[in-house]
Amino acid sequence: MNFDQWLLVFILLSSFVTGLVIFFLKEEAHRLRTLANLFGALLKVILVGVMIAGVQANHVYESRLELLPGLDLVLHADAMSVLFATLSSVLWLVTTLYAVGYLEDEPHRSRFFGFFSICVSATTGVALAGNLITFLIFYEILTLSTYPLVVHRGTEKSLQAGRTYLIYTLSGGALLLLATVWLHTLAGPLEFSLGGTLAQVATQHRAELIAIFALLIAGLGVKAALFPLHGWLPQAMVAPAPVSALLHAVAVVKAGAFGIVRVVYDLYGVRTAEDLGVLAPLAGVAAFTIIYGSVRALFQDDLKRRLAFSTVSQVSYIALGTALFGYLSTIGGLTHLVHQGIMKITLFFCAGIFAHTLGVHKVSEMAGLGLRMPWSMTAFTIAALGMIGVPPFAGFISKWYIGLGAVSSGSYWAVAVLAASSALNAAYFLPILHAAWFRKRQDPWPADHAHGAGEGHWMLLAPPLATAALVVAAGVLANAPFSPLEWVRFIAEMEYGK
Repeated sequence: MNFDQWLLVFILLSSFVTGLVIFFLKEEAHRLRTLANLFGALLKVILVGVMIAGVQANHVYESRLELLPGLDLVLHADAMSVLFATLSSVLWLVTTLYAVGYLEDEPHRSRFFGFFSICVSATTGVALAGNLITFLIFYEILTLSTYPLVVHRGTEKSLQAGRTYLIYTLSGGALLLLATVWLHTLAGPLEFSLGGTLAQVATQHRAELIAIFALLIAGLGVKAALFPLHGWLPQAMVAPAPVSALLHAVAVVKAGAFGIVRVVYDLYGVRTAEDLGVLAPLAGVAAFTIIYGSVRALFQDDLKRRLAFSTVSQVSYIALGTALFGYLSTIGGLTHLVHQGIMKITLFFCAGIFAHTLGVHKVSEMAGLGLRMPWSMTAFTIAALGMIGVPPFAGFISKWYIGLGAVSSGSYWAVAVLAASSALNAAYFLPILHAAWFRKRQDPWPADHAHGAGEGHWMLLAPPLATAALVVAAGVLANAPFSPLEWVRFIAEMEYGK
């Protein structure tokens, strides 16, 4: 094997080996554990950067291992996998820095960071999977490696949340396995490729492919938090803030959304999916989830639960953009895969700072927070405005393209959904911003463990400031050649032959 064949393996191992090493470190080996964490995260970013440059230069990165006759484990780099792998590696780096500061004085850090690294390895495997079998394997490894993070605190509430998480995600995995086996018997090897691989069998197996599509979306919809499969997500908010950030922006939820994108574009093919009539029901479910999640978020006083229901809503923008057949909606949906990640991770970082430093867990406790922690609240404000869709922030760009795609395809109902969702986003975010910036604090803070002059530990503050800057840059520099939007345009052009 040459370097091009080994590169994808190295990208996987950069976090996997890091996790194995950390498992064997003693709890008091704080500096060594931090060094291992940051070295693995930086190495992954560098290797992904090499992969991006190689893909742009038309290198073919693929590693293949035969599991059984006709059944291969395949790692492959294409434009779609590069998009998700880049998001995962960059956000893992900032989340690692944040987690080191957040868990500084907590027990079981070696166990936490060991599973944390393996979780990211599984996410990377999902991103780089070259066929449905490989995707399924890493998808289930992700489920198992995330469970210890959800139950990390060991409380009865966290253990209950962990049980709920496993019931939902393992059930989704069983549906995905059933669909994969069924589809393999119809179509043989299920490689991901531009334009899909099922067009040739769509005529003679139309009914079966429709049923299999429903099973695939149901299995993936658990992690993507599509209604009514979202129930595990708000409960999982008992996990530490770094885990919440990882679940919503990088790993589990995004793996489900990315899986839906892969099934539509690179397994069925968007034209075959449209011909089978399966995109309209997917768009309907996504639209309902968008409104449902936003309405539920309105009534949550717990800040992390409000953000969790916001995720239920916002991640379905990706499914909606994917299901609205058209070039522009594809751009919007895939761009939101990235933009939602950087906005939501910023919000969870800030929520963690408020809880960790001041003991603030509820929306009703946030009055005066902007004066007490102006930098953290500024980062939160930028991300919240981006979620609403205020220009020039990242969220506006992806919502704009989904809206344009809806108009171009004649799906005016989807424009109404986007408008209603943005209004609801404003309804549950703007009162928080008003209270934090314009209302005076009447009562003492529930707790105050700030380091230094009031903002908290620098390892907690630096990550949300960095990701908030990305929220601004992704909007202001949307047309720059290195932006997520430009990379997604390249993908959409290939999908639609433009």
